[in-house]
Amino acid sequence: METLLGGLFGGLLRLAPEALKFFTQKGEQKHELAMLEAEMRFAQVKGEIAMRQTEAQMQISELTAMTEAIREQSATAQAAGQVVSAISALVRPIITYVFVALYVAVKVAGYSVAVSQGGDWKELLVTSWTADDMSTMTMLLTFWFTGRVWERTKQ
Repeated sequence: METLLGGLFGGLLRLAPEALKFFTQKGEQKHELAMLEAEMRFAQVKGEIAMRQTEAQMQISELTAMTEAIREQSATAQAAGQVVSAISALVRPIITYVFVALYVAVKVAGYSVAVSQGGDWKELLVTSWTADDMSTMTMLLTFWFTGRVWERTKQ
């Protein structure tokens, strides 16, 4: 009986290191998986940071180019004299006024045609103002009143 128990315990003790190795490997694999996940998250954050830096660099380059163009335009206008400078300063407002006048003319013409064909004037006013009209108006108002003031105070 002693021999049988000794053989049995001897066999179990021989398997003990293998069992410990199995549990150790399982823990190591779990740790490696956690480390890989952490590295992936770090790489993702690093990629996002690089993308934001690239976007910021593009914006800086864009603003630098715009600033340089405005300086060059200003220097050219000053060198050309007061008359040319005044004309240069009026180009954008005149284009805006012409655009707004044409826009109003198209809207009035459409309204006139609809009224002459028997349309209800109240319904025409409501339906003639579309999302595109709202975005155009918002763009113009933002440019002339908000954007320009914000850019002046930013510099």
